[in-house]
Amino acid sequence: MVRKLKRIKKKTGGRDVRGHVAVRHIGGGHKRFIREIDFKRDRKEVPGKVVSIEYDPNRSANIALVCYADGKKCYILVPDGLKIGDEIVAGIKGEIKVGNSFPLGKIPIGMPIHNLELVPGKGGQIVRSAGAAALILTKGKKYAVVELPSGEQRKVRLDCFATLGQVGRIEHRTESIGSAGRKRRMGMRPTVRGVVQHPDSHPHGGGEGKSGIGMSSPKSPWSKRTLGKKTRRKKKYSDKWIVKQRK
Repeated sequence: MVRKLKRIKKKTGGRDVRGHVAVRHIGGGHKRFIREIDFKRDRKEVPGKVVSIEYDPNRSANIALVCYADGKKCYILVPDGLKIGDEIVAGIKGEIKVGNSFPLGKIPIGMPIHNLELVPGKGGQIVRSAGAAALILTKGKKYAVVELPSGEQRKVRLDCFATLGQVGRIEHRTESIGSAGRKRRMGMRPTVRGVVQHPDSHPHGGGEGKSGIGMSSPKSPWSKRTLGKKTRRKKKYSDKWIVKQRK
């Protein structure tokens, strides 16, 4: 691990500036370093060589240390099939192969991609978790229609960059945490069912013995209905880019 590319991750315990719990089930956890990941891949047309593949405790995918021809070192997400010693490049020129980064206009239709930009030059924002991959369905004059892992089909500008290949560690979704201690070391506190809590703490709580929730629809701890309740805003700014909803 390169010292210049890491920093200590600060912990909040899920509490805000007042010391109140803002996000539940967060606490403890082993000390971690944050690795600076190059999501932008802004070293255009500069070839780089994969020096090592490392574990990152902050994400489900592994990361690769890349040493570029100009001496710069960066971390990137490891796509499935990338090995130590492989050469990668980002830009407009280059071979269509796993690990290279190109604008959507140059990537063939049907090619799996990840680390996809939504705004040109901003860096990859979506399709970054282990085993994730998106597909380019069609291309127009200005936009490409991309199918995301959720099933949503979305219009993305052709000058937005993406990295070829599927994110590695595909087996991550089948892994079992295995013990409560491992979960605590990951920074996750226990989750208690609402029906076994006090009625002052949860709408499902109370009752004698083992009892049901006592209502037609389950609710959140803040009494919001959760059975089929849609949480997306009806007039969200990004609706115009969505061709097909994920459901």
